Amino acid sequence: MKKAIITVVGQDTVGIIAKVCTYLADNEINILDISQTIVQGYFNMMMIVDRSASKKHFADVAAELEELGTQIGVVIKCQREEIFAQMHRI
Repeated sequence: MKKAIITVVGQDTVGIIAKVCTYLADNEINILDISQTIVQGYFNMMMIVDRSASKKHFADVAAELEELGTQIGVVIKCQREEIFAQMHRI
């Protein structure tokens, strides 16, 4: 399984989850786990996804998600799970 961590942060607006999930579905990226909160108007979402079935390279997915974030007014970051785990190890 090729897992990745996707984070979405920004001002809350209608459709953020729908647009991100539509992109993932269109690219055959499966959501394994998702958590989202809204605190005083700020949206924060973290997803663990499986990109095994996707035909796109990781770098392309990360760049396209970043561009999608720009279009909808949030910051979207995508990291490989192994890099994320190493960065946040105690």
